[in-house]
Amino acid sequence: MNEHHELSPRASWLLILAASATLMITMGARLTTGLFLSPINTSTGLGIATISFAMAIGQFMWGASQPLFGAVADKYGAGRVLLLGALMLAAGLAATPFVSSEWGLVFTLGVLSAAGAGAGSFSILIGATAQRLPAARRPFASGFINAGGSFGQFVFSPLMVAIIGAAGWVQAMLVMAAATLATIPLAWPLRGRPATSNVGSGPLTAGITLTEQLRQALRDRSYLYLHAGFFTCGFHIAFLVTHLPGEVALCGLPAGVSGRALGLIGLFNIAGSLAAGALATRYRMKSLLALIYALRAVLIVAYLLVPKTALTFYLFAGALGFTWLATVPPTAGLVGKLFGMRYLATLFGLTLLSHQIGGFFGAWLGGLSYVHFGNYQWMWYADIVLALGAALINLPIREARVIPAALPAAKA
Repeated sequence: MNEHHELSPRASWLLILAASATLMITMGARLTTGLFLSPINTSTGLGIATISFAMAIGQFMWGASQPLFGAVADKYGAGRVLLLGALMLAAGLAATPFVSSEWGLVFTLGVLSAAGAGAGSFSILIGATAQRLPAARRPFASGFINAGGSFGQFVFSPLMVAIIGAAGWVQAMLVMAAATLATIPLAWPLRGRPATSNVGSGPLTAGITLTEQLRQALRDRSYLYLHAGFFTCGFHIAFLVTHLPGEVALCGLPAGVSGRALGLIGLFNIAGSLAAGALATRYRMKSLLALIYALRAVLIVAYLLVPKTALTFYLFAGALGFTWLATVPPTAGLVGKLFGMRYLATLFGLTLLSHQIGGFFGAWLGGLSYVHFGNYQWMWYADIVLALGAALINLPIREARVIPAALPAAKA
């Protein structure tokens, strides 16, 4: 039945904190892989484009794994999915220093660790908590969980830079692999089968099968518009996470600048995520998404126009960080509004697949741009065009102004 109404405030907080801490670790590990690009290249001689391709496969696999793991979590509960993901993520990271071929790197970084991180990421964690919480708490919970991922980036980025500098990239990768095992005990509060009802601010579709729900969703224009916008979000994030260290190096600045910049992105996105979660309870989520994407275009134009100093990167990272993954709470919220909670992990997981298809192109094309042009100029231009397109395509999304309290009255 509606088990989210039975949770005490203490149990609700335990659920939210466990999900947030899990995302802190999995996203911290995933979003710092770009710091290893140059050291792996120096160690293996595989080339920037080859290593970028392996990391691009990782971007895609992180997204592709989420609707699959989401479907398992929707049916059997999130606990066992999180356990499997922790083992895969740790194994992939730990094995990376021991491979030296392109396909070995594709398997460890591109498939095993990326899929493991996907099993402990947004769709599974937000889906597991949303099914147990009342509608009024879901936007805040999504923002808080999302902020955990940003805090992971803030902690892991400078830590990995420091370990790489002091002990080498192999030791840093092994430390990160060991740290990801901490997600295993965090899976305990998230165990158990999900709610079978579809109570929420979306339509009542109790009893509908997953196949029927997917067929319905994929015919819905609003859902497809969400996918298009999220594709752009993934393009931006993967390009920057993978190639910001290279951009910093092209500007003649030390490697520590990129680690601090990535950390600042994570720090400022804590505020952005919490703000997005809070604003989503008061304003239309599609309007928030349009504003976030438009702001990104403005920030990239500003970055291209100013001198490239360390301060420039820190200011750019802080401003961009505020919008970084602030798209997640309103996107997840819109999926819930459109289709309810029952299959949220699967449906939101599919939007994250589109996000990571964009991420594949962002990481891969960034490497090709560097190899062919010696810089990332054309990638910045593509970022601007895509951000403006994403802002526009979110505006026609169907978002009804329904008061959640009206739902039980409709059933009476």
